[in-house]
Amino acid sequence: MSKTAIVLLSGGLDSATCLAIARSMGFTTYALSVHYGQRHAAELDAARRVAAALGAHDHRVMGVDLAGIGGSALTDPSVAVPETTGAGGAPGAAAAPGIPVTYVPARNTLLLSLALGWAEVAGAADIFVGVNAVDYSGYPDCRPAFIDAFGRLAQLATKAGVEGTHYTIQAPLIALSKAEIIRTGVNLGVDYGMTVSCYQADAEGRACGKCDSCRLRAQGFADAGVADPTAYA
Repeated sequence: MSKTAIVLLSGGLDSATCLAIARSMGFTTYALSVHYGQRHAAELDAARRVAAALGAHDHRVMGVDLAGIGGSALTDPSVAVPETTGAGGAPGAAAAPGIPVTYVPARNTLLLSLALGWAEVAGAADIFVGVNAVDYSGYPDCRPAFIDAFGRLAQLATKAGVEGTHYTIQAPLIALSKAEIIRTGVNLGVDYGMTVSCYQADAEGRACGKCDSCRLRAQGFADAGVADPTAYA
C-alpha cells in the first residue's frame, strides 16, 4: 500500500483541518464529500474550494439518501434547527443536554463505509475523519469507541483487510478543543473563510449565527484568539 489516505471532507472547519493534517503527514490525499440530503448543501461548494486549496489529489462527491430516512433537523425541513446564540455568531448559551435533533441517524457509519470502499480501490490504508469528542454536540458516532469499532469492522469486512492490509481510522481531532483545532489549522495554512459549518447556511454559504454549530465555531475562534472569518447572513 502506498502512503495514500481517504479524507472525509464535509466543507466544514474540522474536516478542512483534517485534510491539512493528512497532507502535513505526507499522505497523498483523496477527498470524499457526501451529498446525503443535508439542508446545508452549501458545504459541498465549500468542500470543493477546500480540496483545491489544500492540494487533494482527487476529490469526489458521492450521494446517499439520508433524507429518505429522515429523523434529523439536518435532513428534514419540517424539523427546526435549534438556535442557541444571538445574531452574528456571538458566543452564547450552550445547547440543551442530550443528543440533539441535529443528529443524523447512521451518518458517520455510512460515510466511513463509502470511504472504506474507495480506500480499498485506491490502495489506501488510512481513512481520516474529523470527528471530535470534546467540543461537539453529543453525537454517539463521534466517540472514540465508535472509531475503534469501525476500525475492527474494516479489517473484517474487506478483501484487503482479510488479505493483510491494516486499516487505520485516523481521527486526529477527537481529543482537541475547537480552539486547538483552529490553532492547528492556522499553523497548517488553512483559510477558514472558505469553510461552511452552519447547520442552516444559505445558498451563498452564509451562516445563521444562531445554531449549535455556529455557537461552537464562534466560541472556538474567540478562545483561540483568531479573528472569525465566517460570513453571516
